[in-house]
Amino acid sequence: MELHRSYLFAPGNHSRKVAKVFEAGADAVILDLEDAVATSEKEATRAVVVEALQHPRSCRGYVRINGLDTPYAFGDLEAVVTGGVDGIVLPMVESAADLRTAHWVIGALEHKAGLPPGAIDLMPIIETGKGLAHVREICAAGGRTRRIAFGAADYTQDMGMEWTPGELECQPARAEIVLASRVAGLEAPVDTVWTRLADDAGLRASTETVCSMGFQGKFCIHPAQIPFVHEVFTPSTDEIAHAREVVATFDEAEQQGSASIQVDGLFVDYPVVARARKVLAIAKAADPDDAV
Repeated sequence: MELHRSYLFAPGNHSRKVAKVFEAGADAVILDLEDAVATSEKEATRAVVVEALQHPRSCRGYVRINGLDTPYAFGDLEAVVTGGVDGIVLPMVESAADLRTAHWVIGALEHKAGLPPGAIDLMPIIETGKGLAHVREICAAGGRTRRIAFGAADYTQDMGMEWTPGELECQPARAEIVLASRVAGLEAPVDTVWTRLADDAGLRASTETVCSMGFQGKFCIHPAQIPFVHEVFTPSTDEIAHAREVVATFDEAEQQGSASIQVDGLFVDYPVVARARKVLAIAKAADPDDAV
């Protein structure tokens, strides 16, 4: 399985950061053409990010384009739908039509570039009230989208909310995004960035919260955030040991005709075993050399 614990942003026009970002240890890197790039440099930066993604790397490479309501979106897509690009992050998605439009354009450009259909992932960000109101239709739009993401900065600004350290104002949106993803059969979503760079405790608390809510990863804006995010989204040694015991004990009981048992005082049936198997799969993906 692929891990989607961390997506590290880097400004596409910042050559020093682009050169280093792929070695930071993230599961995926997002080279940005949107908020991190000045209007005067947006067009010139397209070629820079595409060139950066042509080199060997140890993680997936995405590009965040400008929103469909901007004059840059089509040019961005035309430039970045090419070999070496694993996916496109689409900001400010507010309707299923937005997603279907992007999917169609990417498909046409894939064909033109000689790429296999569906080769490029498309990850929309829900970051407005309108987008959240339509998130179930967005998730059900089909196409090449495997997971969606939440963007709290623009969402709270759009809603007239204060984005507080405790993030209580974000919890209803997060819950709806997790539910919409599950109903549509998508992967678990990816959570917003943490902007308080000096507050490691806050980052850990935010990550633990969204992990418990059903997210599978988090956007990062600094390499130092990655270890905190990975620690939360990767099973601990104790969790792995418990999962092994649950699976082994249940498998033995099932062979004897029982599908409900106790392990260390915990009632175990099929849903609990499914969760334990998922823990082991994540642990194996995080450390392939470990015989989980």
